[in-house]
Amino acid sequence: MPLYSVVIPCYRSAKTISSVVEDTEKEFSRIGIDQYEFVLVNDGSPDEGATIHVLEGLAEEKPYVKVIDLGKNSGQHNATMAGLNYASGDFIISMDDDGQTKPSQIRPLLDKLDEGYDLVYGYYPEKKESLFRRFGSTINYLTVRLLVHKPKWMKTSSFWAMRKYVRDYAIQYRNPSVHLQGVFLRITSNIACVPIQHFERKEGKSGYTVKKLFDLYINIFTFSLVPIRALDILGLVLLFGGLIALIVLLIGRSLGSGWASPFRLLASGMFSLAGIIILAIGIVGEYIVWSHRGQTNAPQFVVRNTKNLSDNQQKGDCNS
Repeated sequence: MPLYSVVIPCYRSAKTISSVVEDTEKEFSRIGIDQYEFVLVNDGSPDEGATIHVLEGLAEEKPYVKVIDLGKNSGQHNATMAGLNYASGDFIISMDDDGQTKPSQIRPLLDKLDEGYDLVYGYYPEKKESLFRRFGSTINYLTVRLLVHKPKWMKTSSFWAMRKYVRDYAIQYRNPSVHLQGVFLRITSNIACVPIQHFERKEGKSGYTVKKLFDLYINIFTFSLVPIRALDILGLVLLFGGLIALIVLLIGRSLGSGWASPFRLLASGMFSLAGIIILAIGIVGEYIVWSHRGQTNAPQFVVRNTKNLSDNQQKGDCNS
């Protein structure tokens, strides 16, 4: 029987995570899944230990609940990556901790995986979230589309299911700046999306602040050379445009044309020089990006403590 891993990054979720776990267990029982585990990652919740206390209680009560307590807040994508490092399942499901995505929505994702897809995203035709979060989601969608060539049809959320091999390659990514869509798109294009229902938040509010959303969007730049390539193109346009203008002006000057003024000659020369400088910056930028990708040693996350892990998992290289 295949094993299913449910990875849930937890942030100030002391009041919601128990019901999320229990409802997921009931749904697994309903659809005939009896081999499963939960990987609950406490992402440095600033609630005086309330969240980790609840998670440790679940781990003591249920031996199939693994708890990863991070030393500091690393962000949802990094915390999810931490959970992937400790997930053992043949299939991995990622969910939120706030109950806005109900476990009853798991079945459509798994049915789509059964059709042969490697990764299946749930997406929300109607979202129950603030205007600020909707704006942030729109910016994120446009940014990922532009920078990592995300397909236009691909609609995503933090609720998804994948095969083990995708997870195995994903955890090889060691850069501290994590954007999961960028990671997954490097691994597979065999992706599907299914509509799911989004529910109202019962407790608390979103942990995303303006700063956290900004940090997340900046992370996607580590997956793309598009901004640097744009500099290269701009440099080439200015360089050749300036040279062509300079040649035309020099010809006009030699023919005694009045429009080939010294000022225009100087301007075209400056455009060419600016093009050379911008092109040089772009080339150096590409060199720095490729060097950075190969040499960074900063951790994606730091594990403070764990519960219900095997000796092999505790001693393994989990990017801490």
